[in-house]
Amino acid sequence: MNATWFRVANEAEIASPALLLFSERIDENLRKMIAIAGHPARLRPHVKTHKLAPLVERQVALGIVKFKCATIAEAEMTAAAGAHEVLLAYPCVGPNAARLFALAQKFPATRFAAVADDPGATRALGEAAMHAGVKLDVFLDLDCGMHRTGVEPGPRAIELWRAITQTPGLRAAGLHAYDGHIHDPDLDTRRAQCDAAFAPVLDLRHFLGDVPLIAGGSPTFSLHAEYADRELSPGTTVLWDFSYADKFPELPFQPAAVLLTRVVSRPGPDRLCLDLGYKAVASENPHPRVRLLELPDATAVMHSEEHLVIETPRAGEFAIGDCLHGIPRHVCPTVALFSEATVVRGRKAAETWPIPARARRITI
Repeated sequence: MNATWFRVANEAEIASPALLLFSERIDENLRKMIAIAGHPARLRPHVKTHKLAPLVERQVALGIVKFKCATIAEAEMTAAAGAHEVLLAYPCVGPNAARLFALAQKFPATRFAAVADDPGATRALGEAAMHAGVKLDVFLDLDCGMHRTGVEPGPRAIELWRAITQTPGLRAAGLHAYDGHIHDPDLDTRRAQCDAAFAPVLDLRHFLGDVPLIAGGSPTFSLHAEYADRELSPGTTVLWDFSYADKFPELPFQPAAVLLTRVVSRPGPDRLCLDLGYKAVASENPHPRVRLLELPDATAVMHSEEHLVIETPRAGEFAIGDCLHGIPRHVCPTVALFSEATVVRGRKAAETWPIPARARRITI
């Protein structure tokens, strides 16, 4: 690997902090996703990581035509980019039911779906569907151990499945089970945890007549791919980050998103202040929240809205205005902090892509 792959020939033209997306690396990650899945039709990637229409368009061109999303804005962006199917994999409550059906009316070529884990929410979806004159696919959301959303596989799940099948305006489309709690670094341990979590899911699925199943996220992507009976929904695999790269070395993806930052001050002989505050890199995790490629051993000593102060014995090597490059620990919320991304092709900044789906509303 080229040790300076992250350097951009015309980076002097790029205002910092900036989100750089390396086109060739994205393409390679997409090829690896398809190779692991075995066929693009098995993939239903989550768009929450990138929130970018050009990346949806690129995947559609490769035969990946089904997607997951978490917000109405993401659903609108994905449909406008040509997705054939869009699943809102988040409880659809309040005004969002009407917004989802407005999307279905605005994009009739796209098949929309929702998840449900509650009888009242299911009835509300059915009423909204009847009012809009739209038939909506609904996946029963199962809790396979994360205890965030979903109903536990068992009698209550069966009852809710039957309620979905009997609710006018709704079409029972299958099961959705996200195992985001399974992220052990050891592959064998992760495999055992995944198999145990999905045993009741598969029992329920068989009881219901082997209905379609959407399973997993990025950490268990390759494990679910070994079974031909389910759709796969990784998200982070498109851009990757250093947290997943460290924890899951068997997954062949490479970081394709880089944060460009500059030295704005030198507050001490061993300190640099960078323009990479927590408005430019996700801050919900402990430090290091970004791994600086030129200074991988630097220590963060202060992080505020617009400033990141690091400590390194190499501080004297850098002048005010010098560029540094970093891989975020958590790329998904980092992307949401930027209104646009700078696309790098052939080691040169080629264009910018707006990130409209970072907003809560685009037009609907």
